Amino acid sequence: MSGFIQGQARTQSALFPEYLDDFVTEDSAVRLIDLFIDELPLSGLGFKTEPNRKGRPAYHPLVMLKIYVYGYFNRVPSSRRLEREAQRNIELMWLTGRLAPDFKTIADFRKDNGEAIRLVCREFVMLCKKFDLFADAFVAIDGSKFKAVNNRDRNFTRAKMKRRLADVDASIDRYMDELAEVDQQESADKTERLVDRIDALKAEMARLKTLESKMLETPDKQVSLTDPDARSMKTRGTGVVGYNVQAAVDPKHHLIVAHDVNNVGSDRSQLSTIAKQAKEAMGVETLEVVADRGYYNGDELLACEEDGIVTYLPKVNTSNNKSKGLFDKSDFIYRSDDNEYQCPAGERMTCRSTVEERGKTLYYYYTAACRECALKSKCTPAKNRKITRWVHEDVMERVEARLARNPDMMTIRRSTVEHPFGTLKAWMGSTHFLTKTLDRVSTEMSLHVLTYNLKRMMNIFGIRPLIEAIQA
Repeated sequence: MSGFIQGQARTQSALFPEYLDDFVTEDSAVRLIDLFIDELPLSGLGFKTEPNRKGRPAYHPLVMLKIYVYGYFNRVPSSRRLEREAQRNIELMWLTGRLAPDFKTIADFRKDNGEAIRLVCREFVMLCKKFDLFADAFVAIDGSKFKAVNNRDRNFTRAKMKRRLADVDASIDRYMDELAEVDQQESADKTERLVDRIDALKAEMARLKTLESKMLETPDKQVSLTDPDARSMKTRGTGVVGYNVQAAVDPKHHLIVAHDVNNVGSDRSQLSTIAKQAKEAMGVETLEVVADRGYYNGDELLACEEDGIVTYLPKVNTSNNKSKGLFDKSDFIYRSDDNEYQCPAGERMTCRSTVEERGKTLYYYYTAACRECALKSKCTPAKNRKITRWVHEDVMERVEARLARNPDMMTIRRSTVEHPFGTLKAWMGSTHFLTKTLDRVSTEMSLHVLTYNLKRMMNIFGIRPLIEAIQA
């Protein structure tokens, strides 16, 4: 191999052994991970920092946390793979002082310290705040569905259960018809096979009936067998059995300010919760929030306004009057001074009644002039055209007016919050989550968010300047 760079012989002894530190460069990300975790107030976060007085000594939480942060940072979230990496990876050896816990110890640390690990993610957000990265007090909010450790065949909804029961029942009828024909031909072997299949289908029918009873006892009429907290959710494609991850992202640096994991398939009731978390994390008095129309909900908008959160999102129009060629509610002008509407024909529609519907106070407006109106055929087939108004509808009108004044907000939202979700799913691979139940999945998501923010900070500052900034 002359003419090529020669490596050192494997049997060559060294007079002066090399330090493990020599194998880790000064601008390695592992040094930043080590510094960040060493600076954490572990006892205040809930980690157990007292050594065992009896029995075998435990690994320090610092060591275990470093293993996990390094693993998720390098897309190695599996406890078994982390066990192997701790035995062969020079950076991980440097990080842990050549300690190599077994996979069960690694997995148990994540399972037993979920809340503390989630607080570590929050501590990094506090570090971002310390560096004044959230000066704009503005976030974009969105949600995305992440797959759980639960196959779709092991999740049952009422519709799916109905289809499965019908399929099994049809199969039993088909085999029963075949059995009647076989009996006439006196084929003993085929008769026995058909009887076995019928018995297996009847057992499956009994199992499905038991699952149906269990399913109907749940609030959302749904049951998952592998991960009991996973739920079937609609997506733009086929749908997924998993969790709904909410995120509030800073538009300037694309840092995830706040996140939340739940098993509710709709975003309709999520806005105020994640917005308040972002406002608290950023420590601001007023926060501007932009979201898509999937979050449009009057109660949520009211809760945000009462908490000092200024929202931008498009209005959802559930009426089909436009498609029928009839006047829409937007064609009626509300006169706040007189508390009345003006219809397209110029007539005054006064408030005639107040009702409570689904916990909301609604006002009904109409006029007696509808009967003789020339535009009635374009307005309503009923006796009178009635307009309803929520007692807090002025909140929704302010949101609509703000978005009209700032039409670029939806472009900002799309270019801000969808990128982190795509990045996280690419890192997580096709399986997405590895753990089961909502609590453990939330912990796993916090580790992904922490490492995402860590990488974003490295891109913003650079590794060496960031280390120096933390040390300052």
